[in-house]
Amino acid sequence: MSKDASMSAAKIEAPLVPVQLTNEQMNSIGIKTGTVEYKLLSDEIRATGTVDVDERLQSSVQVRFSGYIRKVFANATYQYVRKGDPLFTIYSPDLVATQEEYLLARRNQTVLKGSSIDGVATGASSLTTAAEQRLRQWDIPNSEIVKLQETGKAVTELTINSPASGYILERVALPNMYVEPATKLYTLADFSRVWVNAQVFQNDVGRLKRGDSSSITVDAYPGRTFQGRVEEVLPQVDMTTRTVKVRLSVNNPAVTLKPGMFVNVDLKSALGRQLVVPTSAVFQTGLRQVVFVDHGSGSIEPKDVSLGARVGDDFIILKGLSAHQQIVTSANFLLDSESQLQAAASSYTPPAPGAGQQTPNPSAAPQAVVAIDFTTDPNPAHKGSNVFHVKLTGANGQRVAGAQVAVTFFMAAMPAMGMGAMNTTTHLIQTSPGLYDGTGVLESGGTWQVTVIVKQNGQTIGTKQLRVNAEGGM
Repeated sequence: MSKDASMSAAKIEAPLVPVQLTNEQMNSIGIKTGTVEYKLLSDEIRATGTVDVDERLQSSVQVRFSGYIRKVFANATYQYVRKGDPLFTIYSPDLVATQEEYLLARRNQTVLKGSSIDGVATGASSLTTAAEQRLRQWDIPNSEIVKLQETGKAVTELTINSPASGYILERVALPNMYVEPATKLYTLADFSRVWVNAQVFQNDVGRLKRGDSSSITVDAYPGRTFQGRVEEVLPQVDMTTRTVKVRLSVNNPAVTLKPGMFVNVDLKSALGRQLVVPTSAVFQTGLRQVVFVDHGSGSIEPKDVSLGARVGDDFIILKGLSAHQQIVTSANFLLDSESQLQAAASSYTPPAPGAGQQTPNPSAAPQAVVAIDFTTDPNPAHKGSNVFHVKLTGANGQRVAGAQVAVTFFMAAMPAMGMGAMNTTTHLIQTSPGLYDGTGVLESGGTWQVTVIVKQNGQTIGTKQLRVNAEGGM
């Protein structure tokens, strides 16, 4: 068979038909049922993140004139200052000169306001206004200008106060330092509200939107939960971690959360009322998703479904089922095999009279019945690597070649021993006509439930279940 033909055959899946089981069969394979139902869902995404400063609550301190810093009051990084607290004093020759110009202009305005010469009084008033505007452009507080008017004396050392409340993140101001308008002397930040930057995997980002709620926990405060909301999903993916930064806004009045803290984040996105089934009810074949509907009295029908997102232990159903239908929630792997076997049996056409005189080619068509012999090497199997052997014999006694053989080992969970369920599948390779070998690893000793599935030309032609006791301990 050519490579293209092999690929095309691999994409063709065997048909599924309704299955009719007896009570004994249903009990032996452990069928359990559930109900298709509507639920109010809230999608939860877990992530980690870090606390950061809310950049909108940052402010910087600069002066709009050059000068020399004399005294520094706020002299430590992370010192807390309130709005209006003194930060430092500054002596500026330019500021002193401008104050003197302003005082002189005011005196001239007073002297010349009664002048009979056209334009003299107006000109004096304009000079006063211009000098005052220059002081205001330098951000001199109105209180200082009023004081200047009242005292008539220029201030040689101007006190610069904090423009906002917050912690000092950066401090450049030092005594006797010469500064210019471009010099950033302090950076302040208010921590009463902070950002949490959560690292969310790119596959989950599409389920988030602005305003979604979040719960934040920190190892430093066991038992405490902080509430936040999604403010922005940033438009860039980290190429190393394949995560996207999601910015959360969190109220932090007591400054409990400190910038740089590592946090755990649970993001919640409301999905509304959705039709769902348990995840255990969905059998995924690779090309399609199937749910088995229980019609009662052992009648079970496979239904193709279209799935939405997985939310917790449920899948959202977009198409294929309706509310209140009874569905199978366990043993779906075995039901799939049984359905394919019954499909193969129902499509079998008896040979025409006389056709049996010719010897059939066992690999020319799917076999309706096949005997499966399964062994392990070593025998008994043990914990670790093992070789599995399967021999296939058709109803005519000839070996069956060209089949696909999968061997699945399953061990149920043992909570008392702290062990979860274990499941491993090995696909065997034909080594000679009718003989198939493969190597697999058993993670534990003990009793394993083994299922051998044999397919040929996309159809299941045989299954076998048995138990294997592996040596080697848990």
